[in-house]
Amino acid sequence: MYPFGVMSQFVVIGVLSFTIGFLLKRYLDERRLRSAREKAEKLLAGAETKYKEMTLKGRDEALKIRDEAEVEIKGQRKELQRQERRLQQRRESLDRRFDGLEKRIRKCEGRERKLDRAEKEAERLRQQRISELERISAMSQEEAKGLLLKAVEEETRQDAARVIREIELQAREEGGKKAREVIATVIQRCASDYVAEATVSTVPLPNEEMKGRIIGRQGRNIRAFEQATGVDVIVDDTPDAVTISCFDPVRREIARQAMTKLILDGRIHPARIEKVVEKAHEEVEATIREEGKRAAYEVGVPGLHSELLKLIGKMKYRTSYGQNVLGHSIETAHLAATMAAELGANVEVVKAGALLHDIGKAVSHEVNGPHALIGAEIAQRYGVATEVVEAIACHHHEQEPQSVEAVLVEAADAISGARPGARRETLEIYLKRIKALENVASSFAGVAESYAIQAGREIRIMVRPKEIDDLGVIQLSRDIAKKVEETLEYPGQVKVTVIRETRSVDYAK
Repeated sequence: MYPFGVMSQFVVIGVLSFTIGFLLKRYLDERRLRSAREKAEKLLAGAETKYKEMTLKGRDEALKIRDEAEVEIKGQRKELQRQERRLQQRRESLDRRFDGLEKRIRKCEGRERKLDRAEKEAERLRQQRISELERISAMSQEEAKGLLLKAVEEETRQDAARVIREIELQAREEGGKKAREVIATVIQRCASDYVAEATVSTVPLPNEEMKGRIIGRQGRNIRAFEQATGVDVIVDDTPDAVTISCFDPVRREIARQAMTKLILDGRIHPARIEKVVEKAHEEVEATIREEGKRAAYEVGVPGLHSELLKLIGKMKYRTSYGQNVLGHSIETAHLAATMAAELGANVEVVKAGALLHDIGKAVSHEVNGPHALIGAEIAQRYGVATEVVEAIACHHHEQEPQSVEAVLVEAADAISGARPGARRETLEIYLKRIKALENVASSFAGVAESYAIQAGREIRIMVRPKEIDDLGVIQLSRDIAKKVEETLEYPGQVKVTVIRETRSVDYAK
């Protein structure tokens, strides 16, 4: 931005330059007119008229040029005046802003000076108080602070240690006593028969002639029956009986009922077999639904999805070590609910978790993975509460329990399966399987100790840290799991946990 005086000089110079140019142009025009006049007088004496016309035309053009120049000068003058006004307005606005900023700066400087004075006064008073306290107590500030903190720390440590010891002793005494009372009460209230249930897959026959009718001409009847039901019918030398074999207990039950109806009816041919199998399938499906509803009603778990009720009903035809899975689930629910009521836990969550804890066994042959995680995924899919899903997933320690309800479901499951006569596996077979697991793990180099826990569902191995590093732990767990798969027979799955621990011990003398 140029100063106003300089801008004015520029304007004056421009106007003078334009005026001089205009005068010079008019002067040159007049010279051309005079020259033309002289030439006209010399060359064309008779062209006076034409000369006058040209003169007039030149004058008109000069006037026109002058008028145009005046108009242009006026326009430029107006533009200069407008710009001058704008510059003046901006200058006034900047002056006003500058004045306001100066006022604010002066106010801020005044406040800063006041704050500085206040801080200095506060610091002076604080130092004065500290000096007075040090004079009275005859020790410095750091010495007094250290002495006070040491006394408080010592007193707090003693109180905390005493409270911790009292709580531990009380918890051990009362906790053990309460746990024994609760478990004893629950087992007494929920005692079941010792007889283990088993799914029957043998169909009795009225006579030996019926075997031939079941087989049919060239085996067409037995082929049609096996194709319609998806089972294997074994007709052997067993007197007055045929055996139905199938890994799916529901299909085996459908085949058993269909075979029983055909034997009672006596009419055995492919068309009749299809109708009877279809009727038996409908009856078994209806039984499954009714059993699911009955179990939920007996336990007291309302509002379950229809698919969950159907899976609960399917457990009627599943067994685990000879123990009926549906009966085990109902028994577990009663045990868990009684313990939850004794301990003040959420009874509804415990009952639902216990009833559904083995629901993954109803589909375990269709989906790969541990039945606890499969059951948790199914329950979550059908809108079961998060606490119940957690209890299902944690009952075999595939996940760590985070609530009292999950622990109670796990305990009730163990009580129901461990009571005498509940399962077909004898103590001798169980001990052999546990010992075999530990022997397999101990056969690897670097293994210090091995323990089979959770009824043989997990084997925990402690290794020597100097012989096996962190990467070797991963490889060792894979090798042990592979050898267990190849050499042992076991239900479900076995979790292999390898632990490598390094301890550093020193003594202060």
